[in-house]
Amino acid sequence: MPASPPPGSSRQPTELRQAAIVAAVFRLAGERSPAHITTGDIAAALGITQGAVFRHFPSKEAIWLAAMGWVHAELTRRLDAAVQPQGGALDALAAMFRAHVDFVTEHPGVPRVIFQELQQPGDSPVKLAVRGLLQDYRSLLHRQLAQAVANAEVPADLDQDAAATLFIGIVQGLVMQSMLSGMPGQMPAQAERVFTLYLRGLREPS
Repeated sequence: MPASPPPGSSRQPTELRQAAIVAAVFRLAGERSPAHITTGDIAAALGITQGAVFRHFPSKEAIWLAAMGWVHAELTRRLDAAVQPQGGALDALAAMFRAHVDFVTEHPGVPRVIFQELQQPGDSPVKLAVRGLLQDYRSLLHRQLAQAVANAEVPADLDQDAAATLFIGIVQGLVMQSMLSGMPGQMPAQAERVFTLYLRGLREPS
């Protein structure tokens, strides 16, 4: 999460204040529906005025775009870091999975914001940003799955598109379960058991 300076009315550099606003969005989204978060709520969470919020972002949509930009950059950074030290492609996939689960466990407001945006009609700039994130994620998954085939870690006829879809769906399902239970801290333990089944499915011949 972007570092959050102490709340208060004192003026701060734009970059720090923008980071604090984005962090406040995700904290609030972890507590309530993102659809109901107002700029007044964000201002109150930071102990500043709405005018101070709009000095750093011209609109609410600009705040949400910045929030999605942070998610894209931070999640990509974590996934790339998870892949780098791994030996085999399946080890890299497992590391990516754990990195993603850890990310949404630490920031439960993030998937709430993403789900909210994907439900909106039309193609808003924020929704397009979410789609861009998911497309980049799928591209990274496809590279690892193709490498797993090349390494003979999985059968040559593996349906890589279906495998990528299932990978993302597993994370989404775990997130939904954690939202229903209200206990996101249990997600990593559940994730390990589910991912074991996923890997078993990848290795089975079609």
